[in-house]
Amino acid sequence: MSKILVTGGAGYIGSHTVVELIDVGFEVVIVDNFSNSTPDSIKGIEKITGVLPKLYEADCSDVLRMRQLFIDEKDIEGIIHFAALKAVGESVEKPLDYYRNNLLSTINMMQMLREFNGRYMVFSSSCTVYGQPDVLPVTEQTPRKPAMSPYGNTKRVGEDIIQDTVNASEGIYAIALRYFNPIGAHPSAEIGELPLGKPDNLVPFITQTAAGIREKLQIFGDDYNTPDGTAIRDYFHVVDLARAHVLALKRMMEGKSRNSYEVFNVGAGRGITVLEIVKAFEKVTGVKLNYEIVGRRAGDIEKVWADTSLAQSELGWKAQNTLEEALLTAWNWEKRIRIIKG
Repeated sequence: MSKILVTGGAGYIGSHTVVELIDVGFEVVIVDNFSNSTPDSIKGIEKITGVLPKLYEADCSDVLRMRQLFIDEKDIEGIIHFAALKAVGESVEKPLDYYRNNLLSTINMMQMLREFNGRYMVFSSSCTVYGQPDVLPVTEQTPRKPAMSPYGNTKRVGEDIIQDTVNASEGIYAIALRYFNPIGAHPSAEIGELPLGKPDNLVPFITQTAAGIREKLQIFGDDYNTPDGTAIRDYFHVVDLARAHVLALKRMMEGKSRNSYEVFNVGAGRGITVLEIVKAFEKVTGVKLNYEIVGRRAGDIEKVWADTSLAQSELGWKAQNTLEEALLTAWNWEKRIRIIKG
């Protein structure tokens, strides 16, 4: 049984990926500092899988603590690296926090692979590395553009750190998955997206508004060059994204990588406006949302969606769940956590 370290494994995408890893037989070790997550997600993982993964509460940007973790945990074969600050707007206000946390943690993970004979890295990257593309949909060959936020730049530089390290290292392989917009929750409603404080992502803001936690949903901008004036993104189910990490890991472990460093887009492969998401949520849940249009948000781009044909042909991956299924699981999760807290 291969041992995999999942950084940020108590977080939204991390916890769903841990479930998928356990389900196919990996031994999982989680490291998380709970800066934007809670230990409750670990309990949720155990309820879903019947397995309580080993947990280290630590900061991945602390190299001495990470070295001790690797000394304590023998034979970590690979890392799935989620641990990062991820709020676009906040990164504009606090750039140094983002560079310090996101880049140091990535440097440390690559250093640990080299020091302790690890072999595989799956990196949580982002479509933000494409900026506002000249041509849509985005393929893996679409040129990366200067980032529109410090967060986006940490993903771009993070990719470069990993690629350069792989090129200089014998026997280390890496895959960067460029996420588009994961939404939803595990169908069990045991784990889901639970931002601490004010949500930065659209769907938690929608569900919190629907639950009465937020008075009003703010839609940032209605003057974009899109069918209804609101921004376009590529929304897809988080469980589908979690599966992509397992497939990426298996690709490297089974010797199927064409190069020691590879990149894949992961998304639904279609663009949906913010207002279309709002209407779809209202339709699938029967809940009317109170929303208002406000000005554009710093760091946001107008429209982006993925061409996922490479992931389909090489990884055997494509999004399987519908938008409606994703939104319904997000709402079921929101209702469940409000009952628990209430």
